[in-house]
Amino acid sequence: MIEIKEIKKRFGEIRAVDGIDLKIETGQTLGLVGESGSGKSTLARLILKLIEPDSGTIDHDGIKNLRRECQIVFQDPQTSLNPRIRIGEAIAEPLKLHKVQGSVKELLEMVKLPAAYASRYPHELSGGERQRVGIARALAVQPRFLVLDEPVSSLDVIIQVQILDLLKELKRKLDLTYLFIAHDLSTIGYMCDSIVVMKAGKILETGTAEQVLTTPQNPYTQLLLASSPKI
Repeated sequence: MIEIKEIKKRFGEIRAVDGIDLKIETGQTLGLVGESGSGKSTLARLILKLIEPDSGTIDHDGIKNLRRECQIVFQDPQTSLNPRIRIGEAIAEPLKLHKVQGSVKELLEMVKLPAAYASRYPHELSGGERQRVGIARALAVQPRFLVLDEPVSSLDVIIQVQILDLLKELKRKLDLTYLFIAHDLSTIGYMCDSIVVMKAGKILETGTAEQVLTTPQNPYTQLLLASSPKI
């Protein structure tokens, strides 16, 4: 679905993304793991064309409308939800913007929230419920590709598993492709088919989830695996 060739992006003296080649296959959940500052989120924003690369190319194969077909779910939905706008209005916003037919009630039900939540404000929801709203907003425009940028890192472990299971279910039902970003390998391993390990803007290791989790080759990957909490 997406092919990246020799992408580079600098911010001043910082090489946030430094010559990366990567393919994201249709229907895959690709995990992108690394410590804070490794370049994961910068790479995601380059893929979504929220920022432009200094050099290199990104080919979105078969995607005609990038703004609609590629969406992102952020780490903290509280920052992307207007506290003065009801949940129903927040979910309806992308429907109106992209002129897509859809129902707020159906989208809430899709993420396992009662339809009555449409009348609530963000502060009346728990962290997990707000993240479900963030997922509903991303799904409102019927995307093919989702970037999941640390979508459960701010939640407690029980809620993390519930959200991860929901994302797995939605992927199957809607035939989605995921780029799943996290800083620990346990979450990545629970979700992903393949794993890419990043550090300082470079890819250090790639492989299937089983390969990376059972026989990591790079010392940095081994360190990440040893320090990851279990899910």
